[in-house]
Amino acid sequence: MADHAQHADIPAMDYNEHERTYTGFVHFAEVGTVACLAIVAALAVGGTKHAWGTALIGTLLAVVGTGVGIAAPSISWRAPLVALVLMLLALLLL
Repeated sequence: MADHAQHADIPAMDYNEHERTYTGFVHFAEVGTVACLAIVAALAVGGTKHAWGTALIGTLLAVVGTGVGIAAPSISWRAPLVALVLMLLALLLL
């Protein structure tokens, strides 16, 4: 049968580190998802409206916003959201 007793050489789980890692993962996933949506919207502007200059600016804004969102957890996914909103407006208005 299997031995389920605690062994002295196996450390206990570090739950604080697990929580910190999970929080970081969720933060990265949120920012990355909004950034991907912003880039897809920029590609839609370039592909449907033939405004590739606007699409390039939107993509650069998405990349910069992603960096800001990753670096500043208080801003989080709102930073690349600016590029997403601008590209959706460009998609509607151009």
